[in-house]
Amino acid sequence: MKALIAAPIHRDAVKLLEDAGIQVTYKEYPSEKELSELVVDADILFVRSKPLVTAEVISKAKKLKIIARAGVGLDNIDVKAAEAKGIRVINTPEATTRSVAELTIGLMLAVARKIAYSDRKMREGKWVKKEAEGIELRNKTLGIIGFGRIGREVAAIASKGLGMKILYFDVYRVSPEVERELGAAYVDLETLVKESDVISVHVPLTPETKGLISESLLRMMKRNAILINTSRGGVVDTKALIKALKEGWIAGAGLDVYEEEPLPPNHPLTELDNVVLTPHIGASTEEAQERAGIDAVKKVLELIKEFKQE
Repeated sequence: MKALIAAPIHRDAVKLLEDAGIQVTYKEYPSEKELSELVVDADILFVRSKPLVTAEVISKAKKLKIIARAGVGLDNIDVKAAEAKGIRVINTPEATTRSVAELTIGLMLAVARKIAYSDRKMREGKWVKKEAEGIELRNKTLGIIGFGRIGREVAAIASKGLGMKILYFDVYRVSPEVERELGAAYVDLETLVKESDVISVHVPLTPETKGLISESLLRMMKRNAILINTSRGGVVDTKALIKALKEGWIAGAGLDVYEEEPLPPNHPLTELDNVVLTPHIGASTEEAQERAGIDAVKKVLELIKEFKQE
């Protein structure tokens, strides 16, 4: 069998494939045209958040049986087109949970204590002690939109480690036991937005969640509120957020994801001192990439066993 690895995965994961007798071809982040050519004779395709696996790419795959996404989310894969051809699509949502949650907490602290702003000014030779006055997170209310694995991990760190109060909104309510363990209260979205000091977004990008953090929601937030987004850029209306940050509807934001990635040079967000920007690095830790790669390969090898038994 042949595996096409179209994004970096951990070296130990590649070795697992090779040890299983699978022929590996590696091309980092190929264009749609390149991917369409490379995937023609592949049995397995590995990707991360890139490249895009479009219906056009899938139509060129003559032997493809499995598309494996090493990480969370499937929004870069046309799942319907794959399933229509009988191609199994898998991912590894558990693997990156802790890394994304820790970055979320890091962004909260960076915005609340103006760490990135202070660093920039120090490098410019400016001593901005007074301007860099921030806030503590203890006893503040953290509103979490999306209470899946990552949302719950953020809640655990924030409540137990930082002494924050937790509100959450999700289409599904967790069990009373989980709520008690995390000290989390279930509320509707409007209540969460109005009552939270920090709001952190952890939902997948779907037609229902696109633009979820809209101008109307931003206007409901406290003027001293902080918005954190480590999920998907399209969940937030970027133009509305820029307006909110410029006009002081909210105090600040920490963003790891964007509607357009990479973020274009000279983007309006880069000109604002009350926003902290990172380049989609939520899952970019040695530990998360090792888990994601190995978990993806293990799932693929299990599927291959199933195919052989059929």
